[in-house]
Amino acid sequence: MRTHDIHIETANGIGFIALDRPQALNALTSGMLHAIRNALGDWRHDHAIRAVVVYSPHARAFCAGGDIRFLYEAATAGERATVDKFFTDEYRLNHTVFTFSKPYIAVTNGVVMGGGVGISQGAHHTGGLRIVTGSTKMAMPETRIGLFPDVGASWFLARAPGAIGRYLAATGATIGAADALYARLADAYLDDAALPGLIEALKHERLNDGVDIVRFIGAECVKHKVAPTPDASPLAAVRTSIDKHFAAGDGKSILASLEKEADGGAAAEWARETIGVLRERSPLSIEIALELVDRARLSTMADTLRRDLDVTRNVFEHGDVVEGIRARIVDKDNRPAWKIARLEDVTPEDVKRMLESPWSRDHHPLKLLKD
Repeated sequence: MRTHDIHIETANGIGFIALDRPQALNALTSGMLHAIRNALGDWRHDHAIRAVVVYSPHARAFCAGGDIRFLYEAATAGERATVDKFFTDEYRLNHTVFTFSKPYIAVTNGVVMGGGVGISQGAHHTGGLRIVTGSTKMAMPETRIGLFPDVGASWFLARAPGAIGRYLAATGATIGAADALYARLADAYLDDAALPGLIEALKHERLNDGVDIVRFIGAECVKHKVAPTPDASPLAAVRTSIDKHFAAGDGKSILASLEKEADGGAAAEWARETIGVLRERSPLSIEIALELVDRARLSTMADTLRRDLDVTRNVFEHGDVVEGIRARIVDKDNRPAWKIARLEDVTPEDVKRMLESPWSRDHHPLKLLKD
């Protein structure tokens, strides 16, 4: 099946999903969400399909996220139901990936952000693989636009080593292939030039079952070596500082810790740079992001996604996201007027209000999700 934005086919017992919206870095539209979920629903019960591979044939991006401009236009037009439906559909897809009963393999080249993380991270939970390439630029940069790491990303960030998850959630830092492997947000590495050949081989190689498919892909990946190695990645180089400053506490205490470091500490330059990043983000979104990662440590994915939908509704109605999208993406003046201007001024009550569900448990749009 081919639509304007996606190409779905089966070959050799494998379901292939090729994201094909290069002009928007494969940002996910409602149509793409439905197409992927419908395909996965069909393949779950099709005994002839033994695994699924999702990838981008375009060098610049796997997927840059959801269609933010569409959501902005809906929100500014007062179309709350449209915004709710988009995120409900997206989070249902994220859950479908996470609970898929066959190996799901995501090859994430180029830009992998927001919704792109949502349709790839769950691969690890299916017995499949999250593959990164030399061009991979992975991030959950939502605090920059007044949103937060949604699509269930807080569940995976909460399981990254040390304080890496809290650091990535708050700062939205972009990481490369070696960083992703180090942070346990990827399982294998493949050179970009080898991607077309891998897809072609999977369509013709004699493979007996899902395990055999994953084993074959893993063997192909082993032929390629990421540089630097994960233990020598940029993220690994600042791991001690990340754990020191981001392991616990709210954004205000993290900022105070960084400012102390910046005043003559061993990692003063890194601390100053990180302070600059945090000062640019939405203060309320930073606090929400940290709280969500902390809560996700003891949550199921279903509960994490229900929480994401609650907070999404609240930040679109009462938070910074509409203003953030305006400033960063629409008008591009990079001068967002955050509702709470300073991280030091965000209170626990401000965060709590954003996490309150507008729905009862029985009427929640994602009430049927089960892990």
